[in-house]
Amino acid sequence: MKLEIVKYPEPSLKEICSRVEEITPELREIVENMIETMYEDDGVGLAAPQIGLQKRLIVIDPSGPKERTDLQVIVNPEIISREGKVDSEESCLSCPAFRCVIKRDEKVTVTGTDLDGNELRIEADEFLAIVLQHEIDHLDGTLIVDRVGRLKRAMYDKKIKKWQKNPGE
Repeated sequence: MKLEIVKYPEPSLKEICSRVEEITPELREIVENMIETMYEDDGVGLAAPQIGLQKRLIVIDPSGPKERTDLQVIVNPEIISREGKVDSEESCLSCPAFRCVIKRDEKVTVTGTDLDGNELRIEADEFLAIVLQHEIDHLDGTLIVDRVGRLKRAMYDKKIKKWQKNPGE
């Protein structure tokens, strides 16, 4: 079932998520719905707070949005090492019509578990590193609008206020 994406400036997107303590059948169903939502919205990643669940859980598929060959579900992801810097042009399902260039780590190592409790260790660079950082940011209450200058953010905030007054524009 496709889920509703929580949109900026919803306050819940600023919350730090709690760890997943148990993989329940309900959580597995939420993951399936997150995957369907990510694919239907042409995303390459989706974090649980983007669907209103304040848990440390992400789904990613960096092969997308056209191909879908590298689906990964990561429970309690954590960046344990970072290296280098790179500029990344990004957008976000929770920030409609917003694109920006963000300084990201060039390489990251991420740990976590899969849905069966198996330990994961992902050594990532290039696009995969960017996707992981973007989604883990969501778990820490950070959006791409938090990583841009005040002027660009103020312009986006003004656009959001206009949309809220005049939906459909």
